[in-house]
Amino acid sequence: MKIVMVTSEANPLAKTGGLADVVYSLSKELVRRNDVSIFMPFYRTIEDKVKECKLVKECIVYMSWRKVYTQLYLTFINGIKYYLIKCDQYFSRASLYGYDDDNERFAYFTIAVKQLMGDLNMKADIIHIHDWQPGMLPVLIRDDKNSPLNRAKFILTIHNPAFKGYFNPYQLGDLYGMSDEHYIDGSIKFKDAVSTLKSAIMYANKITTVSPTHRSELLYQDISDGLNHVLEYRQDDFIGVLNGIDYNEFDPKYDEKIYEKYVLRNIKSKKAFNKKSLEEELHLKVDDAPLYGMVSRLTWQKGLDILLPAIHGILAKGSKVVILGSGEYNFEQALENLRREFPDNLAIYIGYNDTLAHKIYAASDFLLMPSLFEPCGLSQMIAHRYGTLPIIRRVGGLRDSVISYDGYNLETANGFGFDDYSEGAVWGTLEWCEENYRNKYVMRKLIKNAMHAKHDWKSSTRQYLKIYK
Repeated sequence: MKIVMVTSEANPLAKTGGLADVVYSLSKELVRRNDVSIFMPFYRTIEDKVKECKLVKECIVYMSWRKVYTQLYLTFINGIKYYLIKCDQYFSRASLYGYDDDNERFAYFTIAVKQLMGDLNMKADIIHIHDWQPGMLPVLIRDDKNSPLNRAKFILTIHNPAFKGYFNPYQLGDLYGMSDEHYIDGSIKFKDAVSTLKSAIMYANKITTVSPTHRSELLYQDISDGLNHVLEYRQDDFIGVLNGIDYNEFDPKYDEKIYEKYVLRNIKSKKAFNKKSLEEELHLKVDDAPLYGMVSRLTWQKGLDILLPAIHGILAKGSKVVILGSGEYNFEQALENLRREFPDNLAIYIGYNDTLAHKIYAASDFLLMPSLFEPCGLSQMIAHRYGTLPIIRRVGGLRDSVISYDGYNLETANGFGFDDYSEGAVWGTLEWCEENYRNKYVMRKLIKNAMHAKHDWKSSTRQYLKIYK
């Protein structure tokens, strides 16, 4: 089967979140028995990461009245063909997103994918697009009755429904060279604008999202500003497939980024060594109090507003917290204020550091994930792999991947959880964790369950292949 992924980011070249992990990990599994290509922008930030890159095409891409000089490069990573679309005026920038002309940048990218696939005479069985950035691709190809790409089937995966790719209807002509026919008939219209995400939902053959529970939430709750009504129309073609993680990247037995490697057999002593080493590196007090880790964007979605008062409470009791991430200024400042109050108990790294992330997963006793919503989440799966117990709010993929300990399900539980989005629910759960932390038998069993949890990509890949077929 010939599968083409179209995405704005993919590991190991460009990553801002879980989208990059998913595209790469799924492609790496699929390429074992299929022909897999990834089309993505050639960002300036990835130039040093690309090795043995071959220029395969130079051309002009026509974007309405614009003529854009374009280069297409090809590189191979783990058997996957990466087609990198190079255009300095759109992608030679410091960041992947966050610019006033993002709509224009990814309109160009989408049009370039269609044109270049045609120029290369690529035959695709499946064109799998991800999120809003390439969302107009199925519309453009379906409208081109002469395109050989019309034989392909389209899959859309919604990773983050909060971003819908809104733009003014006049830009249909200005960017895509399209009439307003589809806007008038309502198929791409959303909230008095064009939405590339809605367009993809309406024109794809199948739609997936990244966990079964998140599918239900998107269908039956208004958690994404009215998108549930659009998805209800396509619900028979809408499937939730739980993501996995890359077991080669996240494995405490072979992880060179942590202080000392370990397996379940020796986890007690080795994890203690990792914990002590991290505390020393970050200048935290070294004792037997629990260590809570968090590797996350510091945004409202991640539950920081209900978590911060609870963090203050456990720090006051003598527990320790390590937080890695960046995001909204008010949350970053609130954490800085907490650090000034508890300098020996709280460590913060504003930004992202992959090595430190691995150390946090390996050293922590618990991982904090009190999300308001979480389509899938990967941190809880990584935590399981390292014998760290997730503390989750039971939403989305968190509910699908973590079994909360309630005092009676010790044989199956592998974390802790709560339902209400409130400070009280977080605090009550943390107190429950602290109580169980002192019970070595319970902790040993929960850690064993966590490390036995299955979160690799094999099961998810089988489900995607079934959808493709």
